[in-house]
Amino acid sequence: MSSSCSGLSRVLVAVATALVSASSSCPQAWGPPGVQYGQPGRSMTLCCPGVTSGAPVSWFRDGETRLLQGSDSEPGRELVLALADRTDEGTYICRTLDGALGGMVTLQLGYPPARPVVSCRAADYENFSCTWSPSQVSGLPTRYLTSYRKKTVPGADGQRVSPSTGPWPCPQDPPGATRCVVHGAEFWSQYRINVTEVNPLGTSTRLLDVSLQSILRPDPPQGLRVESVPGYPRRLHASWMYPASWPRQPHFLLKFRLQYRPVQHPAWSMVEPAGLEEVITDAVAGLPHAVRVSARDFLDAGTWSAWSPEAWGTPSTGPLPKEIPAGGKLYMQPEENPQADSPAPPRPSLLPDPRPLDHRDPLEQMAVLASLGIFSFLGLVAGALALGLWLRLKPDGKDGPQKPGFLAPMIPVDKLPGAPNL
Repeated sequence: MSSSCSGLSRVLVAVATALVSASSSCPQAWGPPGVQYGQPGRSMTLCCPGVTSGAPVSWFRDGETRLLQGSDSEPGRELVLALADRTDEGTYICRTLDGALGGMVTLQLGYPPARPVVSCRAADYENFSCTWSPSQVSGLPTRYLTSYRKKTVPGADGQRVSPSTGPWPCPQDPPGATRCVVHGAEFWSQYRINVTEVNPLGTSTRLLDVSLQSILRPDPPQGLRVESVPGYPRRLHASWMYPASWPRQPHFLLKFRLQYRPVQHPAWSMVEPAGLEEVITDAVAGLPHAVRVSARDFLDAGTWSAWSPEAWGTPSTGPLPKEIPAGGKLYMQPEENPQADSPAPPRPSLLPDPRPLDHRDPLEQMAVLASLGIFSFLGLVAGALALGLWLRLKPDGKDGPQKPGFLAPMIPVDKLPGAPNL
């Protein structure tokens, strides 16, 4: 009996020893070889690479001759650092008892990953991209695993759901960047994005549900040009093109908004053009103007794009050009060069102008004045007719025979020559 108990105890001791040795084995390599990672405030166990487990070694800091001791001073054990802090970071050297170099270990401390911050944007209705950033700096080498899948879609009765598809990898562009791109997405579908941050101390995942309709934001319009209109000192002609990333098709168009301001005024004026060009009719004569445009899906899906780079233009200060028909087209005759002794035109001042801007066009003023004159004339005619009708129908108010109205004949009928006497 005692022999059987003794044999069982030996087996348990052997099993416990195996578990302890397994728990104290060196961690798997993550990143560069010879580097171990840990968290400040936690105990760290350094293993001597290149030495069989259990072989006695001595530990030293690189550049120091002082022998280091762990929690157990017996040789052959790993070096244990209790409550490691930033001062423990660095390179450690382990040597066998005969002084031979056993290996070198570099300790780097950091923190486990936190859930990354993820945002997605679609520059067109077929592709979208997602970017991310760490919500906490770990101080350790980090990589990201990215994937996506199509979400389940409610059925027509609101109860059935179709089976989800995916997941598929979201390729990072370029590899290792904090951005991945999904190509060939469906405009009316919803997707779930999975971004997992991984470092030597663990993993953390962020899930984000997106739909192309809500994240659609086109790139800014391109090729913005601002030109003066000859002979019109208060007009500018602006034109632009669709962004190259937007596939222009009849079913998915863009609408635009345009902002402009004189060089010395900080406030922007804005209009929404109907196409790819706009004529500004209330520019300030003689002053350079900044113009910029942005775009949005014509059905108001998503948000407005960023503003395009500003383009500058100055209204024309010369007279109307002479137009000469040539081959069925209008030919603009160039103006003669000014003489050398002619005074140069005055340059506009760039100092702030405290006066309010006059945004009225001369043609608009004439139209307003003409409309006011017509309405005034019609009002006077209507008033005169109303007054005459009122005087005609007004009762006299005195007893006795009524006076004949102004429409009655002035000569009695019985006094007319040739009238019969009744």
